Amino acid sequence: MTDHEPASPEAATPQEPDSGDGSDGLDDGLDDGLSEQDRAVLAFEARGWQRPGTKERAIREQLGLSPTRYYQLLGALLDDPAALRHDPVTVNRLRERRAARRAAR
Repeated sequence: MTDHEPASPEAATPQEPDSGDGSDGLDDGLDDGLSEQDRAVLAFEARGWQRPGTKERAIREQLGLSPTRYYQLLGALLDDPAALRHDPVTVNRLRERRAARRAAR
């Protein structure tokens, strides 16, 4: 290379060895300690629901869970730090609602 030739980006950037696992080495956020079902429950709860009957039907159809099991899983997720890191807005909103219900008793 002469003084007039620009350095190639490949020469300036050290290359990471290929891990051989097919990943691109980028963090896709899926190794957050939550299962796919946990993430689906949080995403489902993040949507707004106007009527309980509509929500309960969607829980069965979209998640394949009974509403009772769904709310058990959701309650456990509210106490899971991994869930808070994954979706802090939803988890904090639901924690506040839970605290308000408990205070009203």
